[in-house]
Amino acid sequence: MKRILLPLTLVLAVSAQAQITNNTKAKVDPKNNKVSNPVVEKPKAPQPKLMSREELRACIDRQEANTAEAAAIKNEQASYKANAESLKTEKANVEAGENALGEKIKAVKAEKEAILAEHAAIAAEASKLKKEELKARNEAYLKRTTDFNAMFEGVKTADAEQATKRKAFSDKVDALDAQFKSIEERTEKHFDANDQWKAECSNKAYDENDEKAIRKERAAAAGK
Repeated sequence: MKRILLPLTLVLAVSAQAQITNNTKAKVDPKNNKVSNPVVEKPKAPQPKLMSREELRACIDRQEANTAEAAAIKNEQASYKANAESLKTEKANVEAGENALGEKIKAVKAEKEAILAEHAAIAAEASKLKKEELKARNEAYLKRTTDFNAMFEGVKTADAEQATKRKAFSDKVDALDAQFKSIEERTEKHFDANDQWKAECSNKAYDENDEKAIRKERAAAAGK
């Protein structure tokens, strides 16, 4: 009888062991477990928290605003470049005007010196000259002074015109500098906004159905 019971005991033990080792969902206590290779459940990885639809909508709004701002800054940079090129041409014209005015001023000064010298010569030689010769020289002198006055007035007009051109150019240079500063500040703000969007919205989990709904809303609003 003992010979029969012993094998049955072994069979039952082996059978029980097979049931334990084949049960992959079994929870095993390491202290009391007698199975050589127990199987323990692996903890499930936590699911990422999804953004709400409102949070997703806000992130999309910010992303589109950043994209629009980038395009606006690019256009402003193109405008700045065009203005700078235009000012190069205007600068050349202003400089040419300054050079021409400088030559006119030199001519006026030289003529003034010549007239003064002529006046001194007539005064010094008047007693030695015949009446007709003195009269001719005086008439020539008066005509020269009249022409000089017209010449001087012309230089004054040219100087006023050049001053207007000079101021207009200077104002445009100031405006160009202000445009550059504005672009620089605007670009820095755009970079900050983009970095903030990346930190708060990029790589955040969301429901694709929420995105589809938001895009549908926008398409409907744009069609109105």
